[in-house]
Amino acid sequence: MATKEYDVIVLGGGIGGYTAAIRASQLGKTAAVVERDKIGGTCLHRGCIPSKALLRSAELYDTMRDSASYGIVTEGVRLDFSAVQQRKNQIVGQLYKGLQFLMKKHKIDVYTGNGRVIGPSIFSPRSGSLAVEAETEEDSVTLVAPHTIVATGSRPSKLPGLDTDGERILTSDEALELQELPSSVVIIGGGVIGCEWASMLQDFGVQVTLVEAAERLLPAEDRDVSRELERLFKRRGIVVYTKSKLNIQSVENTGSAVELTVDRKDEPVRLQADMMLVAVGRQANVDSIGLENTDVRIENGFIHVNEHYQSTESHIYAVGDCIGGYQLAHAAAHEAIAAVEHIAGVKKSVALQGPASSALVPRCVYSRPETASVGWTEEEAVQHGHQVKVGKISFKALGKALVHGQNDGFVKVIADKDTNDLLGVHMIGPHVTDLIAEAGIAQLLDATPWELGQFAHPHPSLSEALAEAMLAVDGQATGS
Repeated sequence: MATKEYDVIVLGGGIGGYTAAIRASQLGKTAAVVERDKIGGTCLHRGCIPSKALLRSAELYDTMRDSASYGIVTEGVRLDFSAVQQRKNQIVGQLYKGLQFLMKKHKIDVYTGNGRVIGPSIFSPRSGSLAVEAETEEDSVTLVAPHTIVATGSRPSKLPGLDTDGERILTSDEALELQELPSSVVIIGGGVIGCEWASMLQDFGVQVTLVEAAERLLPAEDRDVSRELERLFKRRGIVVYTKSKLNIQSVENTGSAVELTVDRKDEPVRLQADMMLVAVGRQANVDSIGLENTDVRIENGFIHVNEHYQSTESHIYAVGDCIGGYQLAHAAAHEAIAAVEHIAGVKKSVALQGPASSALVPRCVYSRPETASVGWTEEEAVQHGHQVKVGKISFKALGKALVHGQNDGFVKVIADKDTNDLLGVHMIGPHVTDLIAEAGIAQLLDATPWELGQFAHPHPSLSEALAEAMLAVDGQATGS
């Protein structure tokens, strides 16, 4: 068995893993990545990118069917779902090639196979070195380094007692590979993944029923945003059941349909659809990677880390979905950079751990309409002891939103009544996933709503909604 030494070994080649390796290389460290599938991980191959490609096709299809409202009369619009999937695969393939180029450019060795920690190294004279075994198709290789970063990501959670067959009962992984659209679907879970799939499939012409156990959709988001999203989903014809729980014993796969019962407070509801999509969150990939050979602590299914992303073994770091928290691609990349810079003794990045971290990570849902937020919800701000003041501006007041034909939704700003500190920004409406970064930068730089509102935002633009909402906090919005 061959043995190779590096400065940093990364388990997992998703966005957290490859970002860590690239940053290590930039800082003069030798790095290796062990990835069991393809570099790019879930985000590129089974998550962010393919799902957003499908969402864009769905949005365009819906817009074309409504083209008459823009003064464009068509003879008819036909959906070619095989071409939609082909476009998605081309985008993923192009980005995959780009990542492979980056690995070569930064002289990062990528081992395709299963990696697992096998304990302290007996192969290296360097104190504290850790050995990682990479089982590739060709051979097994022992990799040795003083620091290891676990970035093994996550996979779709499954409901205990419910088997997914990938045909009638699916997770998002299998749904991304559908060759034909069902005529109807029941989606279990009204969080981010469930809402994105509900929006996408409805735009493609599928009859959608969305079931959420909590009292509202997107239960982690501001209540006003959840309420507006549910209203707009229902207006589109999506059937929404909140405070409703799937009766797992009731699920029957007949071979041609799925039948199930949803338990509600008043009375159970029997549903039937061509397919059922289970979107109840994600669980960390922490098993079968050798952590049992270490003193790394697992809490509630996730690797426990400190503010520097060190596990309970200081030379083993962990970032991304496997540590829980936001489970967002951009958070994983940020965490990876912070971890590597701590290893290298460079302190540049702001850690995302701790009570203030919510102000540094934007949360986006790419449904129609989109939602985006950063910082605390109004309810959370009150729970943290703040007296709050709120500014809220509807997109209906914006010329650019009317021009786009998308004027539903609003921007909501939450600030401290006494200090004027910006506590949270919440948006629902057109292209808000592109607008939220400005609000996040404002929180990072500790700007007040008044300061942000003083910047002359371009007119007409959707960004005016954010500026007006900032001014509305103190009753100074000109358009309200």
